[in-house]
Amino acid sequence: MGSARSEGGPERDQDPAGALGWDDGLYEGRDAAVETGRAKVPGQRGAGDAGGADGEGETEPEDPDEQPDRDSGTPVGVPEQPGPPDGESGPGRRRPEAGGERDAPDGAPDEAPGDAPGDAPGDAPGEAEEAARPRKPKRRKRRILAWTAAGLALTLVAAGTAGWIYYQHLNDNLDRKPLHIGRSRAPEPTPNEAGQTPLNILLIGSDARDSEENQRLGGARETFGGPALADVQMLLHLSADRSNMSVISMPRDTLLKIPECTDPESGKVYPATVGTRMTNQTLMRGGPGCTVATWEELTGIRIDHFMMVDFAGVVSMADAIGGVPVCVDANLHSRTSDGKGSGLKLKKGTTEIKGEDALAWLRTRYGFGDGSDIARAKAQHMYMNSLVRKLRENTGLSSPNKLRNLAEEATEALTVDEELASVAELYALAEELKKVAPNRTTMATMPWIWSPSDRNRVEPKPDDAEQLFRLVREDIALDGRDGDSPSPSPSNDETSEDPAADPAEIAVLVRNGTGSQVAAPVSGRASDLVKLLTEAGFTRATADQSQVENREETAILYPSAELEGDAQSVAEALGMPLGTVRKSAEVSGVTLEIGADWTEGDTFPKPEKGDNEPPDSAEALNGSDDTACMEVDPAFTW
Repeated sequence: MGSARSEGGPERDQDPAGALGWDDGLYEGRDAAVETGRAKVPGQRGAGDAGGADGEGETEPEDPDEQPDRDSGTPVGVPEQPGPPDGESGPGRRRPEAGGERDAPDGAPDEAPGDAPGDAPGDAPGEAEEAARPRKPKRRKRRILAWTAAGLALTLVAAGTAGWIYYQHLNDNLDRKPLHIGRSRAPEPTPNEAGQTPLNILLIGSDARDSEENQRLGGARETFGGPALADVQMLLHLSADRSNMSVISMPRDTLLKIPECTDPESGKVYPATVGTRMTNQTLMRGGPGCTVATWEELTGIRIDHFMMVDFAGVVSMADAIGGVPVCVDANLHSRTSDGKGSGLKLKKGTTEIKGEDALAWLRTRYGFGDGSDIARAKAQHMYMNSLVRKLRENTGLSSPNKLRNLAEEATEALTVDEELASVAELYALAEELKKVAPNRTTMATMPWIWSPSDRNRVEPKPDDAEQLFRLVREDIALDGRDGDSPSPSPSNDETSEDPAADPAEIAVLVRNGTGSQVAAPVSGRASDLVKLLTEAGFTRATADQSQVENREETAILYPSAELEGDAQSVAEALGMPLGTVRKSAEVSGVTLEIGADWTEGDTFPKPEKGDNEPPDSAEALNGSDDTACMEVDPAFTW
């Protein structure tokens, strides 16, 4: 049971983390995990037709266009993974068979280990034999030493072999899925002056009910084996110079357009949605690769990896870590009269939680703040900040057995992309993340507004959401400690492998998307920009006179890699930053889409000094803040 650090602790007892340890055998922990229902059920992570009820007992109105939403587990951060065990052998390294006989090398005498030279066949008897007798104790000692050395060698070989087998076992624990299953990718980031690039990882919490343990933890029995939903989504951005880290949460109730995705297992094509859908539905449209594709389409941020965890994974990893401190400003019991809520019960103050209490904390919204998914995201940020601080301090993880247990539970719990699917890669990632101090880590929530079409859902907040995404695209720290001046746009030679054509040969279609929900498009704006491009030498620029969709931000789109250099050439001519150039399957050639941010003038609007900080609506939380406490709704105190 987690121990209270101030006034109390969880009401519910917890099994000790050592119950799933490795003290009595190499695979004891794995067997224990299987006995508790943690074994994965093959073939039940994919998309399907069944829906599900909310994990906290909520019941949503039926909607033929979307799956009912459920509360889910969440990623618990990126714990440090142990590297390959000492003494392991690697791929391509020959491993001698322990205890087996080997043929002697050609020309070697056929004698027993430890025989003295005087005993070899062919030695004359008599004086030689008499001279050899006093050496018998020495021969016996030599024979003992020889067998001791041989035994030690066999022990080392066996240990190395066992280490390699265990390393492979951890690799086999990891579930692998394709990274991106959409049609187009966001552009790769431009390296900094030192040749470094940022690292972007999407953390996904799945609400799958695909095992008995997940069913017990998640509830909603009628959804057993149904399609999983990506109810928790966080983008982790590690800066190119590894000096700072940002984590952006997207509320699960966010409505978005989902791009076309192809299921890598069945080959089924899910067409792009005509209208908006809840972002958590991306997971049921071919797997986590569709969630990645949706994030890239929305943000223009290139995602390098994903990590996904389910309910049981959160519990097992929280137990292996040994407890994470969290704080509430009043006694909390997340339970309503009609059975809704996570059931979490805590006393006022700071408490170390683990196991099912950790999962309950991450899923709680009835009792936190206004009871919305936004308040839940804040609680998740607090947990992750505490988790990172604890892992950096190695509190409770000093023994090799506990570290090994964490490695076992983490690899069992995670589904990762194919390039990240090894212990070596996870260990390297953990080493990169360790370089960032907690005070250079910032947690933020995607700015949002209530959706005009559904007051129970949210949408990205115009301007503010794009500002937050721009900071990440341009690798500007959210703590405001760098990036005060935007870096100059790189030349074509530095940004694209495909050189740009002569401006007079580049066809550019200009679209007027300057309208909004409350204002009509600015008349003649496309023609104004065509004139500007023509003066810059782009004589094949033309205006699209048809009605086009309104845009908040101006962007230059291109359909394929061979036109990337041309699109960048257009951006350079207009003084637009590289982050506005994006690959898109929705265009057939280089296309300038003018947004509501550029309704007048010939000069692209530059961010003013001070704009390189996250908007207040992102509610940024610094990772070193260990004084934060969740506000408890008075209706859920006891």
